[in-house]
Amino acid sequence: MRRNWLNVPSIPKISWVDGVMAVFVFSLLYVVVQLSAGMGVPFSPQDEPHIRLAWWMLPYYAGRSLLRMFIAFAFSLLFTFIYGRLASTYKMAERILIPLLDILQSVPVLGFLSITVTGFMGLFPHSLLGVELASIFAIFTGQVWNMTFSFYYSVSALPRELKEASNVLRLDSYTRFTRLELPYSMIGLVFNSMMSFGGGWFFLAASESITVLNRNIQLPGIGSYMATAMKRGDIPALVYAIVAMVVMIVLVDQLFWRPIVAWSEKFKMDMSGNSEDAPKSWFLTFLRRSKLTEWIAKQVFGSLFRAVDTSMLAMAKRPKTKSKPTRNFAVLRKAALFLVAAAIGIAAVYYGILGIREVVGLGWHMVLHIVLLGLYTLLRVMASTLLALLWTIPVGVAIGMNPKASRIAQPLVQILASFPANLLFPLVALLYLRWHINFQIGAVPLMMLGTQWYILFNVIAGAMAIPNDLKEATKVLRLRGWQRWKSLILPSIFPYLVTGSVTASGGAWNASIIAELVSWKGTTLAASGIGAFITQATQKGQWPEIIFSITVMAVMVTVINRLLWRRMYRLAESRFNIGG
Repeated sequence: MRRNWLNVPSIPKISWVDGVMAVFVFSLLYVVVQLSAGMGVPFSPQDEPHIRLAWWMLPYYAGRSLLRMFIAFAFSLLFTFIYGRLASTYKMAERILIPLLDILQSVPVLGFLSITVTGFMGLFPHSLLGVELASIFAIFTGQVWNMTFSFYYSVSALPRELKEASNVLRLDSYTRFTRLELPYSMIGLVFNSMMSFGGGWFFLAASESITVLNRNIQLPGIGSYMATAMKRGDIPALVYAIVAMVVMIVLVDQLFWRPIVAWSEKFKMDMSGNSEDAPKSWFLTFLRRSKLTEWIAKQVFGSLFRAVDTSMLAMAKRPKTKSKPTRNFAVLRKAALFLVAAAIGIAAVYYGILGIREVVGLGWHMVLHIVLLGLYTLLRVMASTLLALLWTIPVGVAIGMNPKASRIAQPLVQILASFPANLLFPLVALLYLRWHINFQIGAVPLMMLGTQWYILFNVIAGAMAIPNDLKEATKVLRLRGWQRWKSLILPSIFPYLVTGSVTASGGAWNASIIAELVSWKGTTLAASGIGAFITQATQKGQWPEIIFSITVMAVMVTVINRLLWRRMYRLAESRFNIGG
């Protein structure tokens, strides 16, 4: 064996697996660089991108859309960890941040686009990057709220024994986050991330083909491709887009989500050690066979993570010998939270005054009309959530508790959840017209297409998180049928079910902007609701109507969350928390 005089880690022998992985990684980096270059091209009203419906353009458009999705997902993860941990750790912050999260969740994607497009374009006046950032931000708003709710409630529902153990061990905040909170919330976070990523596809057409303030801007992407094909009534182009979307979703599932799901199984709270039926991923197995990948992971990413750990631990373990600095830090923390609350209060008053001015300009007849439209949409949201619960609970439990079925059903569910259901809306509209179905009721199934997956993924995650020792106990006690559901399944999945329901209802409000107004060529179906009203007002650039209708929607979502879902969460924490 040759001695390493320079003390440099030796590179392992390279096999054909390492060669394949090297080609894959460098090809991926090259594609990302090429796609990123298209984000900063010159942009002006005379030099706007134009979408070509040729099928050979779809790989490029799909790549641009996928790059936006992953950038938005990275920022969503960062926001989730910071916002969710602040809300779950500090009670004063929780009183401010969670109601604010309810409001943010209720603001539709078009509402964010209306506000942010002009601002981002102002930052980059002669570059497409401004519109790209607005599109990424819109996708971010379609992903982040579900992930944040999942992480917040997982950390809030930590079992009492684990909290006491962390206190006895005197874990600092960073160690508690990395060694306790993040592992405990991992399974729920992974499945909600999958759902959030799929939710981003749902609003892809709206975030890439931006019609706001009487101006239409189309970014190169598969969402714009679909919107253009729907506008022109080009059936072959729609078929091409559907095929490209399915291929892309399958690739993302097999190369990204399945490995993560299989990897996250190690965070399951289970004392039986039974891993025979654990989720598996061929790509993860392939990665683990690559010695070159392992060497790069240890030397590059391992060094980076160790440096982050060292710096964060140094910050977390700063002098604790004296009590005075600790008190000063507590005072500063309270002062900072007070300043944040004051800033939010001032902004609320300021924009509230502006909103009152806009309301006065609207007239009381229009104000009452918008409130009534909000009530119509509320009924559809409640109906779509209840109907979704009827089928997602049994199906989700069947998938989550049967690993063999999960290997087949989970990729299929991922494809169905990620597929932009609004692509099917025009075809559904044609069926409604042919069968003379009342669109006031027919809009409910369209809302379900975009929201039922939030509940299904949470139920699957809850069923998969049930410890094997509890399953074995029910077999020993010979609990079957309803007794097994009542004593094991429903109590175990209840916290996940509540999380799925609250995000599904919020998603239904957001989906109403697409589901309540459907067009195909010259035919338009519109349901009486605040979602259709916001879409029409946004397209016309009617700011008073946009501001007040979004305000009405936010108030209704906040009230429902306060009166119903928050109580359900408290019940889940107090009675249905495994280990709590």
